[in-house]
Amino acid sequence: MYDSILVPTDGSAVAENAVDHAIDIASQYDADVHALYVVDLDAMDVAVGTEQIDRFRQGDLSDLPELEQRARNATDYVAEQASEHGLEVTEAIVAGNPRKRIADYGEEHDIDMVVMGSAGRGGVRRMLLGSVAERTLRATTIPVLVVDARED
Repeated sequence: MYDSILVPTDGSAVAENAVDHAIDIASQYDADVHALYVVDLDAMDVAVGTEQIDRFRQGDLSDLPELEQRARNATDYVAEQASEHGLEVTEAIVAGNPRKRIADYGEEHDIDMVVMGSAGRGGVRRMLLGSVAERTLRATTIPVLVVDARED
């Protein structure tokens, strides 16, 4: 049923909680795991040119070494957790609109399920800021499991 599972991650505790769920599901189905870090270009507070934007979209963050390291640490965490369970992992770093890049990656790589965390914002703050998880749900037809930030 699930041959490939996508885990969008930003390296946060919320994302790591989702990783645990994704690895558990992948282990049950012997599924491949894809770890995806999306650099939100709209949220970047850096003046960049068109050429840099194009490189960022392809995952080349060499002009921003701290961000590149953060992205690598986040996807490496997923890979380490998956390898403990003998699961295959594909790591990817891309840039753009997170919900769109997650949805596009899922379609391009024939992903069967997306497992992602949600910070659990509510009320006015959620209405004003929106949620990557909520927007991803609307952007794809792939099943999405949203894991709450709170521990059981």
